[in-house]
Amino acid sequence: MNIGEQIALFFMAGIFLYSVALVVFYIFIGMNSIAAVRRYLHKNDFTDYRLLASSSYAPSVSILAPAYNEGPNIVENVRSLLSLYYNKLELVVINDGSKDDSLQRLIDAYGLEKVDFFVNSRIPTKTVRGVYKTKHPAYNKLVVVDKENGGKADALNVGINISSNDYIICIDADCILEQDAILKMVKPFLEEKDGKKVIASGGVIRIANSCVVKDGRLARVFLPENYWARMQALEYIRAFLLGRMAWAQLNGLLLISGAFGAFDKEIAIRCGGYNTQTVGEDMELVARMRRYMHEQNEPYVVTYIPDPLCWTEAPENTKILGRQRNRWMRGTIETLRFHQKMFLNPRYDLLGVLSYPYWFFFEMLAPVIEFAGMIAFLAMAWMGMINWHMFFAFLLFIIFFGYLNSIFAIYIEVFTYNQYKRRKEMWKLILAALSEPFIFHPFVVWSAIRGYYDYFMKKKAWGEMTRRGFGTAQGKV
Repeated sequence: MNIGEQIALFFMAGIFLYSVALVVFYIFIGMNSIAAVRRYLHKNDFTDYRLLASSSYAPSVSILAPAYNEGPNIVENVRSLLSLYYNKLELVVINDGSKDDSLQRLIDAYGLEKVDFFVNSRIPTKTVRGVYKTKHPAYNKLVVVDKENGGKADALNVGINISSNDYIICIDADCILEQDAILKMVKPFLEEKDGKKVIASGGVIRIANSCVVKDGRLARVFLPENYWARMQALEYIRAFLLGRMAWAQLNGLLLISGAFGAFDKEIAIRCGGYNTQTVGEDMELVARMRRYMHEQNEPYVVTYIPDPLCWTEAPENTKILGRQRNRWMRGTIETLRFHQKMFLNPRYDLLGVLSYPYWFFFEMLAPVIEFAGMIAFLAMAWMGMINWHMFFAFLLFIIFFGYLNSIFAIYIEVFTYNQYKRRKEMWKLILAALSEPFIFHPFVVWSAIRGYYDYFMKKKAWGEMTRRGFGTAQGKV
């Protein structure tokens, strides 16, 4: 055996061992997700959330909604948030120097007036240009802040400074929340977990493309007609119902989506708020809060809610989707670099010895390994160094395991919350899964590789996310 063949054999063995480890992790995650969802459903089956909604003992909550060029959706989404059923609620909308008419639309729709407002700047931020409120009693929960553009993290920090309540729920301004979303998100904060303080809680995100939205509420749920949005619907089911529920079950959750997450405000402030030096501020804050609690020797837990509580508009073309995945990869790299001290460090318990390594090897490095594997495969094929029988057997195993994982996620969805009730939509979702290895997944990998390139080129741009607006969705009534 010559040196070239030895290198090829070593490389193929490495890819094989990496794939086996990934498969084992997916099986482990799947088993834990079943246990987590079952336990949640059993525990909350008889909960009367109306008692919590009207209780004077319910925790006070401030919703923080940063908005940048959200004109098409902003009025309808604020109306949806104002209609949420909760006793002690404040809505803080932060206009992050939008270039469109987002602020003016809010002023016109809700009769806003600029007011004198003391800002307790416990977290340094860009300049606040004005705070707006209304005399209309139906909108007395609403506070609108206009500030210089500083990015989403800076806008959220302004919201934390402005907010007056004990807990914050950070959402994207383009999201539609279920009516009981706040009730279900704050419930974990009232439940002591074996003496451990709940510092953060996440909720499941679903795709609202093609759904019918009326008066700021989700009226009818449909599977997205657009292929790219439909693939993201499948991806979100898999990520939220399987991945994040499993990690929450283990108390190893490292990410709460920036689209919908609840936090203990005081702990967030002690940690310095959101990091404005990363495009992955949502993941970085969770990692920093967890690291802080470990270093203070304070027992804590981060929870996750499997109910579909938040609906958002997904990118429907490769240009916008590519920007999003590019940014996600850069945010992951930055967060893991900032907190590399936790890597395989037993001081941080499961977070350091299992959760961080998983994100490092199977989230951050996965696109690089896949891309390098493809380049190496083409080179070895050109040199005639491929054992084709072994290659196709291995390829078919990986593809069919991916199919099995997706079908399993769809099964969990059907037998729990079953948002897509029409049989043809389930078949469309399954057909989407069949195309994923050949269309959607390669595109996501390529976008992640571009994220690596932009990271090393020190590109910090967020990338504008153009919205169609819920009013343009092709709803069916």
